[in-house]
Amino acid sequence: MSYRVTFVCTGNICRSPMAESVFRHHVDEEGLDVEVDSSGTGGWHVGDAADSRTVAALRRAGYRSAHIARQFEPEWAAHYDLIIALDEGHLAELRAMAPDGEAAAKIRLLREFDPSAGDDLDVPDPYYGGRADFDQVLEMVEAAMPGLLDEVRAALKER
Repeated sequence: MSYRVTFVCTGNICRSPMAESVFRHHVDEEGLDVEVDSSGTGGWHVGDAADSRTVAALRRAGYRSAHIARQFEPEWAAHYDLIIALDEGHLAELRAMAPDGEAAAKIRLLREFDPSAGDDLDVPDPYYGGRADFDQVLEMVEAAMPGLLDEVRAALKER
């Protein structure tokens, strides 16, 4: 059975689809048995594609993106091995939705996996910004990937 990772932001059109695309790229490149997806805590954009600025930032960096937004449902917690929140607000919302302590323990912040992040573990929402904001988010996402991949590789070895 695949290891399952999901990324969660607010509307599932900027940060979480960006993290999903970058992580999927690395997982595919390494041939890891990992299922990757994303969703949002809110339903405003359900059915929409990723924000065009997200797609543009990903393409400039050499990543592919094919995405349709969806909203995270509390019962999904049992399906995932790791639920990655993009900021403290998402973390709190997801933990409040968790049906039990086991599910809550699966929920982590993306920047926890970046040793250079310091105390600021939020990935800022670029939605109201411009190209530089989306590029900054992509840099933060990429910086967390080595640590996240180490975590997932270790979990796969334990299976």
